[in-house]
Amino acid sequence: MEILSREAAMRKLQRMAYEIAETNPDEHEIVLAGIKENGVILAHILMEFLKPVFKGEIKMIEIDINKKLPQQAQLHCGVEPVSFDDKVVIIVDDVANSGKTLSYALKPFLNYYPSKIQTLVLVERSHKRFPVTPDFKGLSIATALSEKIVVDTRDGEITGAHLEA
Repeated sequence: MEILSREAAMRKLQRMAYEIAETNPDEHEIVLAGIKENGVILAHILMEFLKPVFKGEIKMIEIDINKKLPQQAQLHCGVEPVSFDDKVVIIVDDVANSGKTLSYALKPFLNYYPSKIQTLVLVERSHKRFPVTPDFKGLSIATALSEKIVVDTRDGEITGAHLEA
């Protein structure tokens, strides 16, 4: 069952970009940290929506989390080194299910001194087992425990989201 079309997902991402800019008006730099794979795609889209509305610098990194060994989350900053000290870090993922992935994504940043860490998801489920609630969410949905939310992508683009039984 479709819960978000491509157009609806893009509208929600654009709205969240405005929320980020409004929530961080005096910040000079934001680091978008996308959780591989879909969080990275969302972070790239958010970056494009943020450019016209956020006056500071926007950097992008990737967080690689192995679902079997989540405590070993790794940051990938690309060619240019990124400092997280005194910066706003926004961890981006597609779906918040139990809160486990977002919790482990926070861990690498605890070695630094960011001014603020925020979390953003396109879809939030209401079945939390970890005490992490996204600061920015496109859609909150109550589902059965047996159901799964999938954000669909193709060629680096969001094509929608659906519910699987």
